[in-house]
Amino acid sequence: MATRELQCVLFPFDVKPQVSLSASSTFIPNMGLPVHRWFRYSAGFSAEWAETVIRSMPGPVRVFDPFAGSATTLLAAEACGAESWGMEAHPFVYRIARAKLSWRTDASAYLRKMDELKRAAAAVKPEIAGYPALIRKCYGDDALKQLDTLRQAYEEVRDESPESELAWFTLIAILRKVSTAGTAQWQYVLPKKQKRAPAGVLPAFEQCARIIYEDMRRGESTSGPKANLLLGDARTCEAVPQQFANLVITSPPYPNNYDYADATRLEMSFMREISGWGDLQDAVRKYLIRSCSQHVPEKSVVLRTVLETPELIPIQPEITRVCHQLEEVRESKGGRKTYHLMIACYFRDLALVWKALRSVCGTPSRICFVIGDSAPYGVYVPVVPWLGELALSAGFKSYRFEKTRDRNIKWKNRKHRVPLQEGHLWVEG
Repeated sequence: MATRELQCVLFPFDVKPQVSLSASSTFIPNMGLPVHRWFRYSAGFSAEWAETVIRSMPGPVRVFDPFAGSATTLLAAEACGAESWGMEAHPFVYRIARAKLSWRTDASAYLRKMDELKRAAAAVKPEIAGYPALIRKCYGDDALKQLDTLRQAYEEVRDESPESELAWFTLIAILRKVSTAGTAQWQYVLPKKQKRAPAGVLPAFEQCARIIYEDMRRGESTSGPKANLLLGDARTCEAVPQQFANLVITSPPYPNNYDYADATRLEMSFMREISGWGDLQDAVRKYLIRSCSQHVPEKSVVLRTVLETPELIPIQPEITRVCHQLEEVRESKGGRKTYHLMIACYFRDLALVWKALRSVCGTPSRICFVIGDSAPYGVYVPVVPWLGELALSAGFKSYRFEKTRDRNIKWKNRKHRVPLQEGHLWVEG
């Protein structure tokens, strides 16, 4: 799809540059945009690109995102004055998205809540002994004491209002900036990779609050529909109005073993929602699309049973061959990861997503999946045609693929040399 220059009516900043196709499938450009910049979510895509797609649709646009993440699509829909619904299964990421979507509430109320929190923090005695081991590795005692007073103060002043959620978010948003630990490309925390000069806790907190307040002030005069966000499962899309959407913009998990649960372990550990990595299974993973081998430990599912489910009939011969090849290859690998189970369960889950989307989408409708292929253990998985065939089986009419960039083409330190691609899977229905 050709790109065009945006003229955003809700974010009256300088004229935005054109969105390059290669940058459309990454979150990095969003860090220069209001609201989007509040929190970096690596598993995302360009908000400006999403706006171009919404604005290109004729007539009233009704947008749905079944994998809402940190609300990129929903914020883009608000910017375009479009009605929108979103769904996110990760409880912690859902709360982040919900906080960001409060950007159009009372900015002055947010400042008052922040002042209340800071007054409460000044009277709190820090207690750092009870934090999980990960947190003690990622912060020095002085920084952790300051963070703990803010956390305790938040617990004291919280009242479930939008400004209270934004106060929580402000604390969450600075945790990586003030940590001594580095962060991997996909937001995994790296305690052994130490920063030389992390930001100070209180200056970072104040700076983050100023940015949020500035963006909220711009939202106070904004009209148009506010996005609706649900905590729920994209495999059912329960509670989303039937036949609501004529446009879906989303990026489902890729079948590349990225653990979305582990990506928020630092934040969840600091807030004492989990005490360690093992807690992520019940706290997060059980709700998610099965795109990571951590979701499907050996003997948790029977490969043959999954492959023979009716939802996989359109791709059954091909996926059976690939999964059996993965099952054989894993025996020669030290980690013996259950990629064969992961791939089977992933496509079964995505088949259910397509069926749910057919109920949510009206006719005609357009869907864009920002997606990439994968090659676990060097065995190529043709993600795009398989997802396309599953979409047709669910009742959609056609699909095409628009490549945005190549992946895995710099072989240094790579586990395999299979070239991969990323792009937009367009489905019409």
